[in-house]
Amino acid sequence: MNLKRYGVAVAILATAAISLTACASNEAAPAATSTSSATSTPATGTLNGSGSSAQANAETAWVAGFQEANPAATINYASVGSGAGVAAFISGGMQFAGSDAALTDAQLAGTFTGCAAGAKGIDIPNYIAPIAVAFNLKGVKTLNLDATTIANIFNGKIKTWNDPAIAADNPGVTLPATAIVPVHRSDSSGTTNNFTDYLAKAAPAAWPQAANNVFPYPGEAAAQNAGVASAAEAAEGSIAYLEASNTGTLSVAKLKVGSTYVAYTPKAAAAVVDASPLVASREANDLAFNIDRTTTAKGAYPLVLVSYFIACQKYTDPAVASLVKAYASYVTSPAGQQVAAKSVNSAPLSASLTAKVATSIASIK
Repeated sequence: MNLKRYGVAVAILATAAISLTACASNEAAPAATSTSSATSTPATGTLNGSGSSAQANAETAWVAGFQEANPAATINYASVGSGAGVAAFISGGMQFAGSDAALTDAQLAGTFTGCAAGAKGIDIPNYIAPIAVAFNLKGVKTLNLDATTIANIFNGKIKTWNDPAIAADNPGVTLPATAIVPVHRSDSSGTTNNFTDYLAKAAPAAWPQAANNVFPYPGEAAAQNAGVASAAEAAEGSIAYLEASNTGTLSVAKLKVGSTYVAYTPKAAAAVVDASPLVASREANDLAFNIDRTTTAKGAYPLVLVSYFIACQKYTDPAVASLVKAYASYVTSPAGQQVAAKSVNSAPLSASLTAKVATSIASIK
């Protein structure tokens, strides 16, 4: 089966569907209970953003809640993948971006066309979610996998489901000789960046590649999280990595952390983020995380993504800055985080991180 061709079709449909969010989203999620703390009067104007497909379902809920409380405001978000969204933001085509990977040093060294002269983009955490290692294997619904085994599956060294390495993780489970079909992202993806970062740090001998938005090995591929899920559901013997709210009918493996196997949960994902340091040498209001992928803490789940709301430090138009601050404040507020949690089972920002985020948003001019 040619999943690459299948993924292109899904990507086209997904992009078209998400582009209608601003029109249909008022029926998609619960209304907000309040407006953002950044404004005392309802926000107005139109704001355009694009990027992370991991954030797509949450963005639908946030747009609905924000527009319910601010009927004179319109928020458009296109789910095109983190790489494409950040590129559009940097070039001035979008006023904000959603990305599952923070801006790189190389990007920060360049010019942000849509920002005021000399201003850069900043990373504001707004969405925390586990990345699931999901599979479609007849007769098998539960699996344990360690990082090295996962790495060797996705680099092509482990080719069948009854491989001794998989069997060692799953004593007593009858594993078929079915060929493994790893499915990865075909587009530039922050989910891929987080997945490859996990493998590079947790299984460096098996995964010598550095973290990257582009998957480094050949194989079957599909665009965006929804495309990967659909492709994996269609292929017997498949295994894929995708943001956890997109798993659909697929089964999900437990990951080995220390000496135990841990299922993904929002609580386990949030705990890892809170215990991880911020990237050094960034602007004070730039909150990019360096996730601890090698933790052995009980109940922790290190295969997690922190997705970011990427905005300008300063905009040329104060009205745009005001609307960006209002929307970002709602998204990262306790009310906004609960809307996402109820909609897609994401992990709300902790109280301490919420306070840091509020300070970051307040610095936008």
